[in-house]
Amino acid sequence: MPIIEVEGLTKTYRVFQKKEGLLGALRGLYRREYKEVKAVAGINFSIEPGEMVAFLGPNGAGKTTTLKMLSGLIYPTAGDATVLGHVPWRREDAYRRRFALVMGQKNQLWWDLPAGDSFQLHREIYSIPRDQFDRTLGELAELLGVEKLTRQAVRELSLGERMKMELIAALLHGPQVLLLDEPTIGLDVVAQAAIQKCLRDYHASRGVTMLLTSHYMRDVEALCDRVIVITHGTLVYDGPLAGIVERFGESKLVRLQFEGPAPERREMERYGEVSRLEGPFADVRIERSRIAGALADVLNRHALADVSVEDPPLEEVIAKVFEEARLAHDAA
Repeated sequence: MPIIEVEGLTKTYRVFQKKEGLLGALRGLYRREYKEVKAVAGINFSIEPGEMVAFLGPNGAGKTTTLKMLSGLIYPTAGDATVLGHVPWRREDAYRRRFALVMGQKNQLWWDLPAGDSFQLHREIYSIPRDQFDRTLGELAELLGVEKLTRQAVRELSLGERMKMELIAALLHGPQVLLLDEPTIGLDVVAQAAIQKCLRDYHASRGVTMLLTSHYMRDVEALCDRVIVITHGTLVYDGPLAGIVERFGESKLVRLQFEGPAPERREMERYGEVSRLEGPFADVRIERSRIAGALADVLNRHALADVSVEDPPLEEVIAKVFEEARLAHDAA
């Protein structure tokens, strides 16, 4: 049975249209004009227990709005959703004790106090037994390498250290569902890798269900096997991560190393788009359907020292998904 089930979930905002100039502002005092903006437009999906799912889309696609509805922070305009058998916007205590929401751009820790004091407050709020709290805090602090920082004021921590503390606070009560909204935003590669490892290890040991939004494709590749993509509040893809590359990545990057100097650009352009031609090396983007024939032709004509065929970078594929969805929306 799905742990998260969403059917026709919709959120519409009524936005005031401010007119330009002084005259327009004065008219607005007496006759205000509004327009409706659909942040989420009737999406449907379900997530099974223990899944780690990436929830992707361009800025303004409705990702954060959806997570806020699933966490009960805002009410939907229409549609239904259940998480752990609960309707989130009823805000039942039994539900709030079983999930956690981490937002990379929002702080839940007291700024001027040590993170350890905020952790103690969480222990009281969630009625976590002392031995369980100490054990979980110790495991998470060790996993993230912040054992010596819990008594330091949050405002004195680096961005990466603060994000690690936020993650610890979210996991202390042992949530069954973890909603992550840009958890690594603004972090360096080292901090990103540490948080990815923590989430992987926590998932492996606890089987927590995760729904992750991120603009860093490294997060998606490191954590998720399934991807849900929305644009303009509408779902456009739901399936395996590998499947999105197969569906939207029309070409592959073929890297060739010749035993002598690479052929001239004109000859290589017969096969596809040449992105590098340097010494014995040539990188060519070739349509998937033509790769076998192109490689056979190159091998008949030239001696190769090495060859590799790679999928395009995930960032490039996702950008293409967004662009195709935008064009379809504009044409509608």
